Amino acid sequence: MTKVLSKYIPQAAVEASFALIKANNVHLKIVNERVTRHGDYRKMANGQHQITVNASLNKYRFFITLIHEIAHLVAFQKYGRAIKPHGKEWKFTFQQLMLPFIRPEIFPSQLLPLLAMHFKNPRASSDTDARLSLALKQFDPENDKNYIFEIPANGLFRLYNGKIFKRGNKRVKRYECLEVATGRVYLFNPNAEVEFLKTEA
Repeated sequence: MTKVLSKYIPQAAVEASFALIKANNVHLKIVNERVTRHGDYRKMANGQHQITVNASLNKYRFFITLIHEIAHLVAFQKYGRAIKPHGKEWKFTFQQLMLPFIRPEIFPSQLLPLLAMHFKNPRASSDTDARLSLALKQFDPENDKNYIFEIPANGLFRLYNGKIFKRGNKRVKRYECLEVATGRVYLFNPNAEVEFLKTEA
């Protein structure tokens, strides 16, 4: 297992991560990319805990996702299954599990202050923290994706499911985007990743 983990997470975090996986009876499943989520946790019928993480994530995002999902497991065991999935119990658990890893042996120096800020009040997804998400993206392999905030006004873009949208105005934190086929308006996070097509006049 440590050999497998070495392929996906920072080397300095491997031993401690393996200890967490073992202590919590986790079956770690590394899967091909699912576009809607980085990972998930579920309790299996046999009592084992399965955590699934996308293989395509860069090692820092993979590691954060792994600890995020272990935090769900630990929080449910400690506080009961009636708690909110990303409520205060999960946030506290995620903080406690993650803090020992926020150090220069594990993360590059440019990520450390952003991680420290993020983990004062961790969110349901690191993707909703625009500054951290952008900083993590620089470690991704090259791809043809753009963030919503990089798409020009009235620019057309395509989602992973093939639907095409036109980018509208920013409303507080999110962008109003018109689905071309239906005329319906949806709100998008600024750092949702999409495929830019063209700008309409």
